[in-house]
Amino acid sequence: MKSPIRLFSGLAILAASFALPAVAALQVASPFGDHMVLQRDRPVPVWGMADAGQRVTVKFAGQVKAATADANGRWQVTLDALPASAAPESLTISAATNNSGAAEARSFQDVLVGEVWLCGGQSNMERQLGLRPGQKPIVDWEREAAAADFPQIRQLYVVQRLASTPQSTAEMSWTVCSPATAPDFTAVGFFFARQLHEALRVPIGIIHSSWGGTPAEAWTSQEGLQAFPEFSDALEQMQAFERDPDGAERTYRERIARWYEASDPGSRGAGWQEPALDTHDWETMNLPTMWENAGRAGFDGVGWFRRRFDLPSTWQGGDVELHLSAIDDLDTTWVNGQLVGATDLWLTPRVYRVPAAALKRQGNVIAVRVLDTGGNGGIWNPELPLEARSLDGSFAPIPLTGAWRARFSVAMSQVSPPPRDPRRGSNNPTVLYNGMIAPLVPYAIRGVTFYQGESNADRPQQYRALFPALIADWRRAWQQGDFPFLFVQIAPFKDQPPEIREAQLLAWQATKHTAMVVTLDHGDAEDIHPADKRPVGERLALAARALAYGEPVEYSGPVYSEVRFNGRRAELRFSHLGGGLVAHDGPLTGFTLAGADGVFHPADAQIVGNTVLVSSSAVLAPTAVRYAWANVASGNLFNRAGLPASPFRTDAPVTR
Repeated sequence: MKSPIRLFSGLAILAASFALPAVAALQVASPFGDHMVLQRDRPVPVWGMADAGQRVTVKFAGQVKAATADANGRWQVTLDALPASAAPESLTISAATNNSGAAEARSFQDVLVGEVWLCGGQSNMERQLGLRPGQKPIVDWEREAAAADFPQIRQLYVVQRLASTPQSTAEMSWTVCSPATAPDFTAVGFFFARQLHEALRVPIGIIHSSWGGTPAEAWTSQEGLQAFPEFSDALEQMQAFERDPDGAERTYRERIARWYEASDPGSRGAGWQEPALDTHDWETMNLPTMWENAGRAGFDGVGWFRRRFDLPSTWQGGDVELHLSAIDDLDTTWVNGQLVGATDLWLTPRVYRVPAAALKRQGNVIAVRVLDTGGNGGIWNPELPLEARSLDGSFAPIPLTGAWRARFSVAMSQVSPPPRDPRRGSNNPTVLYNGMIAPLVPYAIRGVTFYQGESNADRPQQYRALFPALIADWRRAWQQGDFPFLFVQIAPFKDQPPEIREAQLLAWQATKHTAMVVTLDHGDAEDIHPADKRPVGERLALAARALAYGEPVEYSGPVYSEVRFNGRRAELRFSHLGGGLVAHDGPLTGFTLAGADGVFHPADAQIVGNTVLVSSSAVLAPTAVRYAWANVASGNLFNRAGLPASPFRTDAPVTR
């Protein structure tokens, strides 16, 4: 699952750890800034860099704390636990005279104290309240934004960044919630923060660190992945790039070239990049567009695109710059059979220099091989130029929008996965933890809200262990105990199998101090980004009130706990009754029943006290029950607290 991103920085290059100069200016860790919210009722670390041995003093709310920078220049103080405060204050950090004879100071204004939550995950968390090209508007977003005058709610936005090693800094900034700024808040995070603010009446800070289309392993540290040998090859390749970038680059290019030759008919022999290739039987596609929007819905694999262009008489025989919009995911581009560039990141604008020796006045042929490994694909972004430009100003840009010849050569389902470039791509293990989580540690937080899992849907068995490993990894990094970790179960969607929801359910049940928000009643069969984000955020806030703040509120819908088979009937029992079981809007639906043959049939179900009785005339001796067990799941079992039951099956295999 991929989606356009509002703000991004450094997407094309994996950030490397940097060495500070011998004399370093006073630096304060990235999460600290004007308008920030500090966590109440627990110690608050404040840290940064300075000259080794330099004395640093932090002043806030009557407290004065000091520390000496260690041999590596790192300093850290810890403020005593603070009560909630909506009165803006200043936080001042000052350093004594350094090696160059200068004293320094930093001051942050409009600092509040309240509750701080990290909001992470992939595109359903990334999706902002306001409009986003290619996605449906968030339900009632204009009205919600217009009423968003909440100066005590702030968002720290972490700019998207990949890194091969854990980073100490990242680009991020705090924003005060207002009608003008709310459209740029994460929608789920906004509704969560608003509901929590209304319930607790204290300032709320949300740290928004997300990236669309990303798997759990990208958000987990190398230490956290030690129990998963399947990621060791990718991690070793990343280390190889650290040791020998040029050699690792050659190795990767050789591997991907072999993969294309073995997998893609267009890459064998003379290849489909050759200018003389006959393309009369190729289809026509108007670009830029995602190919899913041009008759190729559901296709993941290799597609080829070709277009001819002429150079005007004013061309002076110089090099030409080719602008090819953005290409999802990987492209390899030739002009007149000569390779001019290749890029592996789906958001990055493609700009390739074409040498004059490869060009001619008329009949130049561009050939672009596109590899899309999942989600949308193609030469897609209408907001970026698709044209040929003169480098010496001898002619106006030549438009390349409109009709291209297209041919799709092989689907991903027919071939083995391609090798990944470990320097690039947000799907690689550890790269988002390193670039977007590590710089936040150990900023004091109350807990985490997380909306992720869609990009692990093809590996639900692995996710049963991987997701709890991610949770344990973050808790270990923060060293703030088993803080609440609240997450969203994947909503019904045509390409999301029920096994991924089951993996999330099992992860919740196996991991203490967690909660899972069920979204069975707020999915979209045709869109992986459901537009109604308010119930999601509000249910997360309900879970926070129960787990983090000890309020006596029900935070989960009914959860299957036991089945008994009695003749032709199955009797189901549940936890999280929330005042009692109810059928929402009519008789119970969503149940199926199977006997020893394993064939499931639609079943009748009725609530009797705190149980659900299930039967089917087609099943004389039932052995298994399933509820809402489909990609586009549906069912109406709720509790009186108004929360839906999670999909489940009584015949789940007991394996990792």
